[in-house]
Amino acid sequence: MALYSAAAAVLAGLESGQGGLKSLVYNSGFPHVRQLYALVSETLRYAPVLQKLLDGAALLQAEKKLQPQLAKVLVYDLLFGKGLKCGGRWKALARRHRARLEAELARLKVRHKVSRNEDLLAPEQAASAAASQLPRYVRVNTLKTCVDDVIDFFKRQGYSYLGKAASVEELRALSGKKFLLDLHLPELLVFPPQTDLHDNLLYTSGHIILQDKASCLPAFLLSPAAGSHVIDACAAPGNKTSHLAAILKNKGQIFAFDVDPKRVATMNTLLARAGVTGCQLAQQDFLTVDPGDPKYSRVTHILLDPSCSGSGMVTRAPGEEAAPSAERLQALAGFQRRVLSHALNFPALQRLVYSTCSVHREENEDVVQAVLQERGSAFRLVTTFPSWPCRGLGAFPGAESCLRASPAETLTHGFFVAVLERCEEGADAPSSLPVADEENPQPREQTEPGAAPKKRKRKKQRVKE
Repeated sequence: MALYSAAAAVLAGLESGQGGLKSLVYNSGFPHVRQLYALVSETLRYAPVLQKLLDGAALLQAEKKLQPQLAKVLVYDLLFGKGLKCGGRWKALARRHRARLEAELARLKVRHKVSRNEDLLAPEQAASAAASQLPRYVRVNTLKTCVDDVIDFFKRQGYSYLGKAASVEELRALSGKKFLLDLHLPELLVFPPQTDLHDNLLYTSGHIILQDKASCLPAFLLSPAAGSHVIDACAAPGNKTSHLAAILKNKGQIFAFDVDPKRVATMNTLLARAGVTGCQLAQQDFLTVDPGDPKYSRVTHILLDPSCSGSGMVTRAPGEEAAPSAERLQALAGFQRRVLSHALNFPALQRLVYSTCSVHREENEDVVQAVLQERGSAFRLVTTFPSWPCRGLGAFPGAESCLRASPAETLTHGFFVAVLERCEEGADAPSSLPVADEENPQPREQTEPGAAPKKRKRKKQRVKE
């Protein structure tokens, strides 16, 4: 019941103007902020439909003690979600009124001459709802387990494992209790849309991370060797930080920064659950971090995912700014250029990943181009991941080295990734990262020249049901 109470409180806060959706969710104290955010977002999306159902079924008149916000959340999950996840009086209440609510929903569909729930939404809401039908991506946390053990666990829970996907179309066709190994990322499992794993033992114990595929690209493409010193410049809520720690095998040092105290607190909880060690988390604006501080003298890798318009997020809540103004974009791009330029000042830096969840060229290719021009020949773009289908816009020569992601082409949120590398003196040919290609989709471990690749050891820790 805690989830529904928290969601109702967030809805009430929105209605009374106490804050925005994200701030209210992070300040709620509810431990699973993503689950709460998703429930509130979907309830808001269906709000006009839910109000008609409540009015038609006279639910609030029949249940005088039921708050309107809680009623909307309960009815959303009962009729449009995955079913109520609570017990006690509220589940009994919902069951008492279920037949009347379902009958009202059926009448509403007949009245609007539609057959699907999604068709009851306004056109812009329906498009967003359709876009949000992305697969459920599950990153295996190799700090605690391994892919084979997680696959075995889900098979014991009644899921059918279909092997490694050969195409994006295979991911698109997933349904029921079936799952695949992703075709691009080696430790990513793919389940059908709306698969809810928030209460699964593997999630609550930190053995798996629920993370969109595009969001896994930055750490994967940064690919720091175990023992490296790494900065995660705008780190909260921490999924990318935990991914970095897994790639580092908890060997080395991560410096993670975020300016928001609530997000830092949430991140601290997430990292502890994921088994991350060797990470110094600081509530600090990255722009105030001194690159000359001896503390950062060994930082060779930086992951930079700064604040952006978020225009690539397909699960944006109604009312959030989907198409920012030109002034807003220019302000964001100015900040992004400053923070990227600042990151390149760290003296030992060799490789940096710049990423956003924006679809706008102003925040992506234009930012990278401006900073590279400002830096002259000190840094260059690296062509990465040749098998990735979505490339950068042709804003400047070499922009195709960048990656893009989209719901239509990659079945992910909209995303942008660029990899920058320091130019060696005298080098005139572009180098390439040790990243995945068609034949070897796993970052390679760094070895001495001529040495054979290290054999990957199977993790010993297993998860029992």
